[in-house]
Amino acid sequence: MSRQSSNNAGHKARKRFGQNFLQDQGVIRRIIRGVSPRPSDHMVEIGPGLGALTEVILDEAGALDAVELDRDLIPILRTKFFSYEDKFRIFEADAMKFDFSSLQQDERPLRIIGNLPYNISTQLIFHLLQHTTCVQDMHFMLQKEVVDRLAAKPGDKLYGRLGIMAQYYCEIEPLFIVPPEAFDPIPKVDSAIVRLMPYKQKPHTAKSLSTLEKIVKTSFSMRRKTLRNNLKGIMTAEQLQALDIDPIRRPETLSLVEFIKISDFVYENKTTDTADTVA
Repeated sequence: MSRQSSNNAGHKARKRFGQNFLQDQGVIRRIIRGVSPRPSDHMVEIGPGLGALTEVILDEAGALDAVELDRDLIPILRTKFFSYEDKFRIFEADAMKFDFSSLQQDERPLRIIGNLPYNISTQLIFHLLQHTTCVQDMHFMLQKEVVDRLAAKPGDKLYGRLGIMAQYYCEIEPLFIVPPEAFDPIPKVDSAIVRLMPYKQKPHTAKSLSTLEKIVKTSFSMRRKTLRNNLKGIMTAEQLQALDIDPIRRPETLSLVEFIKISDFVYENKTTDTADTVA
């Protein structure tokens, strides 16, 4: 799943895994400075690839678990890092289905780092947000547009479901841009590093997480339509007005707080079929 290595060691990047190997040592050092792994840290790397970041992390951190989908890379990694056996574990697994909370062995929260394939990055981030209770922070290499979506504010062109839900769980901090030339093969887009820091106590909490997720998803089902149109069947224009929300507004103009206000109203009035899950 990774896209990183200063030497491809004869392993050809596989398009189906979204592999573009990071080979720029300056970028690697800058990433490590941004993450700043410490001997007390339990690190988790998604898609270590051929281990360009892995090696530096192992030298700095107390423990590292790696999750890799490409089975051909597993023996390469185990051979390369056999001397770190006491603090290095590798799991051959699909990160999209992996239970990251199962990696936590003690009171130490997980620090997750990953060079995420462009083709599954959004879905994978949604999956990882479900495990934030055991996570200290997450640092990802992503397509720059995805980072822009994560950090977008109301009214921004790229503001939508991904940014709203990520910002519900985490503080989002874009760090720096990585040019295509830093990879082999060279992708057609810019990449960027972003830091996600799960809130220990969320600044805004919905009464039902599943209801909030449904409201946000439904609101953006037809982005250019108004809230009145997109939420038709869930709540009326009059009910939106009662919440001081103009029903003719488009979803990209609403703040997270306003989406929570709608969600709480829907949950309290049981106007949608959703599990009674408190966030």
